[in-house]
Amino acid sequence: MAEGAPVVLSVGGSVLLTGENDAEFLRALADLLRRLGREFPLVVTTGGGRTAREYIALARSLGLTEVELDELGIDVTRLHARLLGGLVGGASAAPPPTTVAAAVRELGHVSPVILGGTEPGHTTDGVAALIAARVRAVRLVNATRVDGLYDRDPRRHPDARRIDRMGWDAFRRVVRESVGEGSAGQEFLFDALGAEALGRAAIPLLVVHGRRLANLEAALRGAIFDGSRIG
Repeated sequence: MAEGAPVVLSVGGSVLLTGENDAEFLRALADLLRRLGREFPLVVTTGGGRTAREYIALARSLGLTEVELDELGIDVTRLHARLLGGLVGGASAAPPPTTVAAAVRELGHVSPVILGGTEPGHTTDGVAALIAARVRAVRLVNATRVDGLYDRDPRRHPDARRIDRMGWDAFRRVVRESVGEGSAGQEFLFDALGAEALGRAAIPLLVVHGRRLANLEAALRGAIFDGSRIG
C-alpha cells in the first residue's frame, strides 16, 4: 500500500471530455494516476462537465425537480469515474464509492480511489474537499480547463489577470459572490462548501490546467507548478 500523506485531485468533467484527443488523454491520465497512486495515497473525483449539463438541461425542460436533476448529474460523474477507474485498472476499477465515508475507508487499501458525486447539493469539488479534510490531505489539486484562478473568466475576457496566490478569506469571499442560485448543473468558480472545508482545515488548493499532464504531476507532487495556489 502507498505510504505518506494523502493527496486529493478533483478533475473537472470539461477536462475529461473535450472532443479533442479524449482517448489519448484519458490513457495518459490513467497512467499518471496509476503511477502516483503507488507512491502516495491518492483520491480522485471526476466531474460531469458538458455531458451532465446537457442531460440536466433536457431533464429540466421536461419538468424534473432540482433534486432529480442533481441526481442525474451525479450519475454522469459516476460514469466518468467508472471510465477512468477502468483505465487505471486493479482495485480502482471496482464500482466507485458513493459516499465520502466509503471513499475514506477505501483509501486504506486502494490507491488511487476514484469516485464521482455523492449526494444532491454537493459538487465533485465539494466532495473532494470534504475527503481532503477527512484524510488530512497535504493538498487538493483542482484540474480545470484554465491554467489558474483569474479575476474574470479568461475565456470571455482576453485581458483577464491570473491570480497566482490568494488567502483563504479572500477566496471564500470570491466563491460566495460567484455561487448565485446554486441550481443543478451550474458552473462554479469552486464549491462554497468545499472552500469552507479546505479553509478550516488549512489545506492548500492548487488550481491548474488539467490537460497539461507534466504540470499536473508537479502540482500533485507538491513541486513547482504553473497555476494558482490558495491558502
